[in-house]
Amino acid sequence: MLGTDDSSSKAAKGLLAPAKWPTLGFTDAAIWGECQGSGSKPYQVTIEVAGPTFKCSCPSRKFPCKHGLALFLLRVQKEGAFTGKEVPAWVNEWLTSRKERVEKQAEKKATEAEGKPDTSADPAATAKREAKRLERMAAGASDLERWLADMVRHGMADLPAKPAAFWRDAAARAVDAQAPGLGHGIRQLGSLVSSGEGWQQRALLHMGRLHLLAEAMQRLPALPNSLQHEVRASSGWPADKEEVLAAGDRVEDLWLVQGVSDEENERLWERRVWLRGLQSQRQALLLDFSHGQRRYEHGLVPGTKVKASLAFFPGSFPLRALLVNAPQVGEAEFAGPAVTTWGETLAPVAQAFSGNPWLQRHPVLLDEATPHLRGQRWFACDAESRAAPLRVSDDDGWQLLALSGGHPLRIFGEWLGDAWRPLSAWQADDSNPCWTEAVVPS
Repeated sequence: MLGTDDSSSKAAKGLLAPAKWPTLGFTDAAIWGECQGSGSKPYQVTIEVAGPTFKCSCPSRKFPCKHGLALFLLRVQKEGAFTGKEVPAWVNEWLTSRKERVEKQAEKKATEAEGKPDTSADPAATAKREAKRLERMAAGASDLERWLADMVRHGMADLPAKPAAFWRDAAARAVDAQAPGLGHGIRQLGSLVSSGEGWQQRALLHMGRLHLLAEAMQRLPALPNSLQHEVRASSGWPADKEEVLAAGDRVEDLWLVQGVSDEENERLWERRVWLRGLQSQRQALLLDFSHGQRRYEHGLVPGTKVKASLAFFPGSFPLRALLVNAPQVGEAEFAGPAVTTWGETLAPVAQAFSGNPWLQRHPVLLDEATPHLRGQRWFACDAESRAAPLRVSDDDGWQLLALSGGHPLRIFGEWLGDAWRPLSAWQADDSNPCWTEAVVPS
């Protein structure tokens, strides 16, 4: 089954009319076609038969997308519709690039197997490709800046009435400019506009961050090196993992697994694992992805300690890291100075957000946090009875309240800018958490 989900397969069946395909052709090596969508320019769809491997010019992130699935089904069900024999230039270009990439990968594997240094990469060609992509990303940022300015100029009152296509098309333009991070920010803005009471303040704050990111992307060469990394990553071009493993800042420690969160989007699961070095007191974030089901290479459970070496991604306040070696179970007492007030715990958070305004979340541990309910909202009080809002489901909120019995808990979570999302909680001096997040809050 080639379809990534039922919705893609169903959508593909709606494109099986040859009339929707002004061009259809094939050879022994490839199948291609142009599918007429809502725009003036049809989508260009190619399938390399040997894989099969799919390529489509539409903005969908699904592989294969509905157009690729439809083309494949058409070739099986309506072979007579494929009359083109002369391979178009755009098909040849993709097939050639595919062949070169496969050959380079094979050469690299052979070189690694022989223990020789990899000399296949051409630094000049790599620099040229990077410069070209940065140029496209800067152009996309400029387009986003104009789009945001037009939105503010016309006023925000009618934004909730905008159709989904308004946000989707703007995001697709950013993706086409090879800046998927900007596209993600546009989709987030569309969600905030529909988030209910107080949406204006949340949306305007997010628009300010997006505008600042677009401005920074256009002035990238003038920024400090550490901030350049943050801007590139926020715009959708993070550092290469192999480069991070080879040259990233390495820290070997016994790490406490403070909290784990899982989120799903279109069958793609994202797992965030937050670690703290018991000797270095360094905070670290491990990101893992899994399609369909939550299957990850390493099982990391809150409250456990693991021995590992981490390589950190570059940036102003490096948090994200990669495992250099397989983690091993370790033993140590829960260590570190007690943090009992919001003033103490949020001071480093404020410093991190000031250095990187596009930071989405930051780890926060409060050793004396008492959950309570005010009206319809959950809060956590510190040792001085000052409260901060919680981003938590009602089920998890009541569980935390019951476990606390009105007494403080040690709670770890993610600070999201305007609220705290708890992920794990401990009672008194217990080394094992008494609670972990069960329901992802809406």
